[in-house]
Amino acid sequence: MPGNTIGQAFRVTTFGESHGPMIGVVIDGCPSQLPLRSEDFIRDMARRRPGKSAVETPRAEKDRVEIASGVFKDLTTGAPITLIIHNQDVKSDPYEVLSRLFRPGHAEFTYFKKFTHFDYRGGGRSSARETAARVAAGVVADRILIPAGIKVLGYTLECGGIRAQKVDIRDIEQNEFFCPDMQVVPAMSEKVAQTRKEGDSLGGLVEVRVWGCPAGLGEPVFDKLDAELAKAVLSIGAVKGVEFGAGFAAAGCKGSQNNDPLTPDGFRTNNAGGILGGISNGDEIVLRVPVKPIPSIYLEQDTIDRQGNPDKLKLTGRYDVSAIPRVIPVLEAMVKIVLVDHLLRWKSIR
Repeated sequence: MPGNTIGQAFRVTTFGESHGPMIGVVIDGCPSQLPLRSEDFIRDMARRRPGKSAVETPRAEKDRVEIASGVFKDLTTGAPITLIIHNQDVKSDPYEVLSRLFRPGHAEFTYFKKFTHFDYRGGGRSSARETAARVAAGVVADRILIPAGIKVLGYTLECGGIRAQKVDIRDIEQNEFFCPDMQVVPAMSEKVAQTRKEGDSLGGLVEVRVWGCPAGLGEPVFDKLDAELAKAVLSIGAVKGVEFGAGFAAAGCKGSQNNDPLTPDGFRTNNAGGILGGISNGDEIVLRVPVKPIPSIYLEQDTIDRQGNPDKLKLTGRYDVSAIPRVIPVLEAMVKIVLVDHLLRWKSIR
């Protein structure tokens, strides 16, 4: 299956399926002598791990990362790094119905049309389970970004139509939604609880910010930084769009309103979202992504079987009510991977 690798100087390849023995990632291009231990992955993997709150599936995976290559005496060697995460809480029986029926909104239909034979258990390769490997790669990317003074942070702007009215970074780690406005968290929780009772799911909106990115990252014309970031975040199954800075609101502005005036102290505004002409301008990078509702719901839905005959599907099993907040560390990881790739490419010509 092609399309499993992202990056040029910092190449990340994920492997494995949702209900297979393991998932993992191979990272090529990581410089040597960077400190890296299994314990370094605990925090970020815990943020993505299922089973922590009422928003999430009760599937209980420990998500312990095993370093299989590329590290010696707790330092990277410059060789490819292989990270393995064993699947331990697998229950495949509820997915046997997918051997003949397609889930509306999920990828089984298109995988069947493309490959005919594929692992449908838990979504297989198209499952959100695969994103655990991306988060692990993001931890490695941080080993390069942090010394460079670059910080990436994501948070929930909206869940189930309930939107944060302010952004207070201190609030993000204080609630299960990673929301920067504690005042709206009770309403989000109530919405999730009600939706779970209904057997349905919810979408939302996530914002990611990057601080400390130097001017100069990005490669014209086709490898623009915003284009690469867009591809990276859109490769996440639940993400259905992306905007930078003023985003779609810029379509309703005049140039005099949307341009960011330059001053000796920097840009006066940041409608560009930190990227101009596909190259970082040294300002804060700001991007937002809409996250669709989880397609696996407990309500009966119309579908077809593999022969194209109409049928009904009523799922059992374990599913998230919303991809939020578990998608946030995945989004952060994909942004980190792209930034490292372009940081290394930028350094190679300086």
